[in-house]
Amino acid sequence: MDLLASIRRNSIGLGIFAVLTAGLIATIHLVTEQTIKDNVIAAQVAAFNEILPPDLYDNDLTQSTAMIPADPLLGSVEASKIYIARKNGEVSAIIFDTIAPGGYNGSLGLLVAINKDGVVTGTRVISQQETPGLGDKVDIKKSKWILEFNNRSIGNPDLAGWNVKKDGGVFDQFTGATITPRAVVKGVRHTLIYFNKHKDSLLAR
Repeated sequence: MDLLASIRRNSIGLGIFAVLTAGLIATIHLVTEQTIKDNVIAAQVAAFNEILPPDLYDNDLTQSTAMIPADPLLGSVEASKIYIARKNGEVSAIIFDTIAPGGYNGSLGLLVAINKDGVVTGTRVISQQETPGLGDKVDIKKSKWILEFNNRSIGNPDLAGWNVKKDGGVFDQFTGATITPRAVVKGVRHTLIYFNKHKDSLLAR
């Protein structure tokens, strides 16, 4: 009987330990998951504030989103997300989460902010696998090249000017690395073309 009682006590103890451990793991998972979500949102807000002047909107961009159908101009075969900036209830700008195909080591992910007048307020490369020291200069942490798009639009320059200088355009390329900046210029240009093409429906959201 003593042996059976001991086994029973040990089994109960192990069961309680298992329940407590499972509960602790579940709690840690929930806390960690929320922390990750909070960090992602904080990173998004920081990126938005870099490409869109804070005085241009008064809404929460992370909560003001919409999905738009896939379009070759946006470089994706799937629906993509836009962030809608509003000031006093009216749409003031759109931030596109777009893709620039044709980088040296694959496609590049871009955020492109365009105000209601069709002018780029800023853009950032948010994902890339370009060669360190060459193509990765599209990253704001590596160089200021990406700032060349600020205040640009279709018409400033004209479409012919929306190329790197090697191709007759106005945008700088990198020494020994023309492919990557060419892809980004094309990506921003196509996003502007998409905006102008769908301007009325975008601003009516």
